[in-house]
Formats: sequence, structure tokens, C-alpha cells
Amino acid sequence: MSIFTRLTSQTPPAPQATGNKGTGELGEEVAANFMIARGYRILERNFRCKGGEVDIIARDPGDKSLVFIEVKARRGLSYGVPQLAVTPFKQRQISKAALTWLSKNRLHDTNARFDVIAILLHTDGLHAIDHIKNAFDLAY
Repeated sequence: MSIFTRLTSQTPPAPQATGNKGTGELGEEVAANFMIARGYRILERNFRCKGGEVDIIARDPGDKSLVFIEVKARRGLSYGVPQLAVTPFKQRQISKAALTWLSKNRLHDTNARFDVIAILLHTDGLHAIDHIKNAFDLAY
């Protein structure tokens, strides 16, 4: 697990949510807290439109660019590392949603990037987190 960084949860471990939905919700909460702890300002979560969805939209504290973040969480590695689930099809869906969000907010000329946060959830609250900046380019 050398590609992952360790993050100790500030709160006691949440009760085990069952199923993929519970894993996804817990992963998004962990990812949002991870980003806030690093100075990112969360602008919106779970933005959905006809073309797709973006899990987290944030502002980078360094260069002030917009960051469209896809969160992938797993409880184990039986299906491989979480970031591999961000397929070209998924990248196109995220890109469409990002373009819709930018249009809706009239931010066409704003610097933006796509990041992936891959999380291996552990019952002890010490989740393995890999933040991949510029994980992919705009795809449509």
C-alpha cells in the first residue's frame, strides 16, 4: 500500500454502512474532510445533470483553480484499486457534468482540473487515501 497515504479520522469510525451506496457515501464524506483539511473550499457536492455527475467541486487553495473531484471508495482490493474504476466512459460523464456546471455558473474561462480521490476504507478509521491531481483531461 505504498501508493496510499494514511489519514487518521478525526471522528470515531462510522458504523459500517452496507452495500455500495453506503461505501460511496462514507467515501465521499472522508474525501470532503480530507480536502477541507488541506485548505480546499468545497463549492458543491453531488452535482447531477443529464450528462453525468461530479462528486465534489472545490477551489484549490494554491492557484485558486476549480477542481472537479471523482471519489472512488472500496472496502477491499478484490476488484482492484479504486482509481481503476474511473474508466474513459466515466471520465466523459464527469466532463459533461463539469461543462454543465461551468456553464450554469458562468465560469467558462476559469482554470479547472479533474482529480480522483481513491479510498480504501478500514473499520479502524485509518483510511488509505490517494489524491491524484490532474487525473485525466476533459473528455467528451
